[in-house]
Amino acid sequence: MVRVIDTTLRDAHQSLLATRFRTADMLPILDKLDRAGFYSLEVWGGATFDVAIRYLREDPWERLRLIREGVRKTKLQMLLRGQNLVGYRHYPDDVVEKFVETAFKNGIDIFRVFDALNDVRNLIVSVKKAKSLGAIVQGAICYTISPVHTIEYYVKFAEELIALDVDMLTIKDMAGILDPTTAYELVTELKKRFKVPVNVHTHNTSGMSVATYVKSVEAGADFIDTAISPLAFGSAQPGIQTVYFALPPTRRPDVDLNVINEVSEYLDRVISERYSGLLNLKVLIPDHGVLIHQIPGGMISNLISQLKELKAEGRLKEVLNEVPKVREDLGWPPLVTPLSQIVGTQAVLNVVVGKYKVITKEVINYIAGLYGKPPAPINEELKKVALKNVKEITVRPADLLQPELSKCVDQVMKLGVPATDENVLTYCLFPETAKEFFSGAPPPKQETTPKAEAPQPSKPDIDVNLLIAYAQ
Repeated sequence: MVRVIDTTLRDAHQSLLATRFRTADMLPILDKLDRAGFYSLEVWGGATFDVAIRYLREDPWERLRLIREGVRKTKLQMLLRGQNLVGYRHYPDDVVEKFVETAFKNGIDIFRVFDALNDVRNLIVSVKKAKSLGAIVQGAICYTISPVHTIEYYVKFAEELIALDVDMLTIKDMAGILDPTTAYELVTELKKRFKVPVNVHTHNTSGMSVATYVKSVEAGADFIDTAISPLAFGSAQPGIQTVYFALPPTRRPDVDLNVINEVSEYLDRVISERYSGLLNLKVLIPDHGVLIHQIPGGMISNLISQLKELKAEGRLKEVLNEVPKVREDLGWPPLVTPLSQIVGTQAVLNVVVGKYKVITKEVINYIAGLYGKPPAPINEELKKVALKNVKEITVRPADLLQPELSKCVDQVMKLGVPATDENVLTYCLFPETAKEFFSGAPPPKQETTPKAEAPQPSKPDIDVNLLIAYAQ
């Protein structure tokens, strides 16, 4: 029997509602989610922290505490971006350790930890800290497709995760490109080689998710991630109501479909009343093109926004064709935050301005090694141009960072805000947004359909206003 991790209160609404689902609308269904029979509920992490303070003006720590109060039996888990935590840059080790400790204290039982480059050096501190607290750690393997990302590649990275003493392995397919056959082969190999449970996480962006789960379970997957309709399918996880009946009776999870259907009815009503304007048809319809460009669903809307502000909407197809070329030049990085934004933006520049006529600061930092080690060698010609005035590093990126926690304490006290661990960490992660949040300033005006969450890249030094139009 496979067990289920429910993503409704994190990844599902991040994928379909631009992470705008409010805490007040989560609270009425917590008791039902707790009784539904899920192994765990993914309720925190990813973009939820940033969006809560930036756009909803809600305290993400308070959200976590309230959810913990309402969920007594079921484990709570979060998505942690390794050394990036829930932000878009590497944070010093003292901030990473305090963040993991404080998240655990506020109710997180399971940390799903990943690094965008599958660079294990960026996972060591967060994994070790979580383990020392007694938390369960899922070591996540970012899945992508490229000439270097073979079954052997993933097995080798899994070995590195096992060496960190993770409790289970998660295949993290953020773009929905894991096909059923490969899923079967990869799960089979991981189960054969390692003595820890295997969890499969996918999105329905390409339309293959249910078939992928059926074959994953057939191969011996211990856990799968699903969501509850109407916050399911599209670019989110497949719906548990469908997946349940797609699985063989002997492997179906022990969940209460009656309770799940009650949650579904509630979500249908609330979304119709308050969030229908956020649903974008583009993220609801399967896109086979993702199997080529591999851009996660939310990132497509970012590219469209950038091109619109450049009055180049008709060039989206060129940009999507350029993305794989940029990936190859950069050593085939997986397209997950922040690398999906970095690669996507450079592809826009290449199309609109000219091939590497302008190279963003983020791409230069990536080539210099400040994000970690690329999966494959970077194009040498590009490297020469990008690193003309920049020194390449080979050490763990966070080794270059000075401690920040005490400085953040001082800054929070200067703002006249209680210097709790939670407030200090919020400031450390997003200083400017935190100032606005603590001051009670109203959130920025939002579009009817918000753009996907992404880091704010530096503007290239060219005469194009708002060249990179990210929501952040």
